[in-house]
Amino acid sequence: MPYLLVALLSLSILPGCQSAYYSAMEQVGVHKREIMVDRVSEATEAQQDAQTQFTSALDALKAIHQFDGGDLEDAYDTINDQYEASSDAADKVRSRIAAIEDVADALFDEWENELSLYTSTNLRRDSEQKLKQTRTSYQRMLSAMHRAEQKMTPVLNTLRDNTLYLKHNLNAAAIGSLQGEFQSLQRDIQRAIQDMETAIAESERFIAQLKRS
Repeated sequence: MPYLLVALLSLSILPGCQSAYYSAMEQVGVHKREIMVDRVSEATEAQQDAQTQFTSALDALKAIHQFDGGDLEDAYDTINDQYEASSDAADKVRSRIAAIEDVADALFDEWENELSLYTSTNLRRDSEQKLKQTRTSYQRMLSAMHRAEQKMTPVLNTLRDNTLYLKHNLNAAAIGSLQGEFQSLQRDIQRAIQDMETAIAESERFIAQLKRS
């Protein structure tokens, strides 16, 4: 079994192999619905990690603004590390959202195609209604995730600007020049975190809807 799992995981990361991956997973009893739940949960964790990282970056920049002597090279390294970590966190959120969209397409296509297999009108109608409700909940969740994802961009832009400025202006005057950036970054991070909280709440509602259907 460990070898099989390794093979399945390998399929999951190769371009164009997602359909083969889903088929292989179904052969071992793991269906698209379960994969969807797992991927939504992973996206929630990635958003929570991004919230933590953005807050850490804000704290680091605040500490830089309170700089009262010391190694400016260390100050630059700290901000650069925070920018790199924040960029990685944002990339992880984006990849998790893309993974959700992939399995959602496969799940909803399969669900819709199977409606024609029913001989019972009542069961088909009920399944069709559940499909519609689940799709609606999914779209709300996905829209919330993309809104939160977009709010990450100004945060990363400000962190990158600060990093570049310090890189080429390693002096105390440069620290003072960044004061105005801090308030802007603080607002952007608060907005991003707020939208991520909304997306997480929508994720929880979607998983509940998926389980009911």
